[in-house]
Amino acid sequence: MGVLTKTAPWHLWVVGGVSLLWNLGGVASYMTTELGQLEQLEVAPEQLEYFYSFPAWAVAFWALGVWGSAIGSLLLLLRKKLAVWSFGISIVGLLGTTFYERMVAVIPQSLQSTGQNLFAVAIWVITFGLFFYASRMTAKGVLT
Repeated sequence: MGVLTKTAPWHLWVVGGVSLLWNLGGVASYMTTELGQLEQLEVAPEQLEYFYSFPAWAVAFWALGVWGSAIGSLLLLLRKKLAVWSFGISIVGLLGTTFYERMVAVIPQSLQSTGQNLFAVAIWVITFGLFFYASRMTAKGVLT
């Protein structure tokens, strides 16, 4: 086990905590879908069909994305440099999921709003931001 060389800055706890909450939202979305519970959220029938029709490879990428980010946030709070790898895995998941959604799937009109597109951009920005933040904290010796 490595010895921590630096005191954790206050922002590590803020970024780690807020990102864990954000990423647990992604985990909840994934789990709700994969456990077949979307009907309880009164989702439109065409949206149900869309989400339940993901092929196994797209679901696998989605899992890498959400679980990689959630674990990365937890590793940040634990001050482990494996957070960088975990966020890197989440980027691979995001790449695969985005490829499926933008190049393969037929997205229902009800999921093609400006808000949905902005949310997708936010996911990209936050995921890459967390990767670079963890990388920087590792380089500074905060994560070991």
